[in-house]
Amino acid sequence: ENRPIPEPGPNEVLLRMHSVGICGSDVHYWQHGRIGDFVVKDPMVLGHEASGTVVKVGSGVTHLKPGDRVAIEPGVPREMDEFCKSGRYNLSPTIFFCATPPDDGNLCRYYKHSASYCYKLPDNVTFEEGALIEPLSVGIHACKRAGVTLGSKVFVSGSGPIGLVNVIVAKMMGAAAVVVTDISASRLQKAKEVGADFTIQVKNETPQEVASKVESLLGCMPEITVECTGVQACIQAGIYATRSGGTLVLVGLGPEMVTVPIVNAAVREVDIRGIFRYCNTWPVAISLLASKRINVKPLVTHRFPLEKALEAFETTKRGEGVKVMLKCDPTDQSP
Repeated sequence: ENRPIPEPGPNEVLLRMHSVGICGSDVHYWQHGRIGDFVVKDPMVLGHEASGTVVKVGSGVTHLKPGDRVAIEPGVPREMDEFCKSGRYNLSPTIFFCATPPDDGNLCRYYKHSASYCYKLPDNVTFEEGALIEPLSVGIHACKRAGVTLGSKVFVSGSGPIGLVNVIVAKMMGAAAVVVTDISASRLQKAKEVGADFTIQVKNETPQEVASKVESLLGCMPEITVECTGVQACIQAGIYATRSGGTLVLVGLGPEMVTVPIVNAAVREVDIRGIFRYCNTWPVAISLLASKRINVKPLVTHRFPLEKALEAFETTKRGEGVKVMLKCDPTDQSP
């Protein structure tokens, strides 16, 4: 609250923040101080799912002006390296990323960001929808990497926020049937709400038994599996479930070392792909939201003012609801 209001550089904009979603990674940094090799060594501002209003523009900014409502892409390349040149800037090793140590995030009143990575929101897209473009982008990137297309049969493992956006995007991209697994009945109900065709509540089944249930519900083995939990047993189930010649995309991050039936995948030519965040997804997401072709509004289940941030984080930590949204601007009551 007492931090000075930053001054934007020539190619930056200063934003008055509006809506910021809480991600599992934010909670993980708060609780554990690290995710893999990313270690919090100094105080760090959290938040990377965000939208706000431009209040000041740098001297070199021409596409935005004060008063514009924008969604913020949190990953900004620092140099024009080989990954940026090939259009895969998310893989740039020196990328700035909100709320990844040592880079501060945007869960605050005022925040400055590269103007090129702020995207103007159409009038019919709310601030909340703008903040949800970040998790939605994970779904867009994962489904593109998976090759979802007309008629695809898709298995989404995990029905948290990232599992749900993958359901939404897979259906949008033409998937004929999507089956979702989770241990939580309420989360599976939310998956049904956003378009899942079938759900499986996993209890004590073996990975092979889960795979068998997926096949019997779809009437065939899925060509595509999107694994959103990072749990070893779920990755194993993903391999067993995927049709020979199909694709398994690993989205969820768990332990660094995982035991999987790799020979099963290899001899059946199941392609295993990873994703790291996303790239080139904000324009696509904004078009989809503006045209009302997708609806992400049901994902937001809790809202808190910035003053109650701790309560909001506790709610997320307990796994209540789906997406918890913080409102950073007390003067603005718009959605």
